[in-house]
Amino acid sequence: MQQTRARLVLENGSVYRGTAYGHQGEATGEVVFNTSLTGYQEILTDPSYAGQMVMMTYPLIGNYGINPADNESGRIWASAFIVHEVSRIHSNFEASQSLESRLKDAGVMGLAGIDTRRLVREIREKGAMRGIISLTDETDEALGERARQSPAMSGRDLVKTVTTSSNYTIERADGRYHVAAFDFGIKSNILRMLHHAGCRVTVLKATTTADEVIALNPDGVFLSNGPGDPAAVGYAIETINKLVAYNRTTRALPIFGICLGHQLLSLAFGAETFKLKFGHHGGNHPVKNLTTSQIEITSQNHGFAVVPESLPEGLVMTHLNLYDNTVEGVKHKTLPCFSVQYHPEAAPGPHDSHYLFDEFTSLMDLTQPTLLKR
Repeated sequence: MQQTRARLVLENGSVYRGTAYGHQGEATGEVVFNTSLTGYQEILTDPSYAGQMVMMTYPLIGNYGINPADNESGRIWASAFIVHEVSRIHSNFEASQSLESRLKDAGVMGLAGIDTRRLVREIREKGAMRGIISLTDETDEALGERARQSPAMSGRDLVKTVTTSSNYTIERADGRYHVAAFDFGIKSNILRMLHHAGCRVTVLKATTTADEVIALNPDGVFLSNGPGDPAAVGYAIETINKLVAYNRTTRALPIFGICLGHQLLSLAFGAETFKLKFGHHGGNHPVKNLTTSQIEITSQNHGFAVVPESLPEGLVMTHLNLYDNTVEGVKHKTLPCFSVQYHPEAAPGPHDSHYLFDEFTSLMDLTQPTLLKR
């Protein structure tokens, strides 16, 4: 098979030469690495990766192919997929196509054959950087300049590009709870977990207002994961702030946030966020539950975090990242509001963090003591 040469050029001028697979074209985005050994299909279809080129640290990717059941959304969101070696064959009884054919169908570039260890070291030392993958004959300097001209992640609202175009409901005939779930880039398995927990879920556009949420009379509100800079999603912060005020003045309405939802909830309470040097992307991050002192092995995918010193009075840290001591969870002392930075639905533990969905339903039970089955 004839291979097409391709280059990845970072904004600092570093060049990585390899071969193209999947779609033959060009791609730009922030380059990040993911340390998971498996789960490349879930990673590619996670809306939180919008605007990013994902590199896998595991050296061989694609050996079990692609199957219809493991998508986290309806499309691939990563702008490119970088690996050391892409498997040219796949073996899995559920697989319907190869990784390369899926990328080709989706119009997403792949880059293989580069020294991924070197690239990981560079990102760890210098931080996540914008890059461009190209098949053209342009000079390395010209491509580096084009990478620098591509959009930066800081200050970028990508939520509007990934959210649902219209609200919809996932029914459950015996559902005990009605949850209003904001789609900032929600993953399919989160919806499955909420459904499994006994919830009828109304999925809402990211721009849905607080008044529209209250009109639904939900038993709880869920704030999903998503891409980009949380501080740039001002409309969501304003809505959450109003829902917090509703909690204070009218009735208790449990709010549960994950990943971007955690950051937005913290910002709504008055905390601040900052951009991590190279982010947290992988399925092996140890997190300490500060209430129980138990350690959870967690799945993570985020480039921003909450500034611990900025947590306002009333909002306390509940979980701590043992890699770098960043904030992994918060809750309010008096209001039924809590959130975590990691992904409890992804289950790398495998079930270390599922209790969080039970905590959410328990809060809905406490705030709605006469709740009827719906």
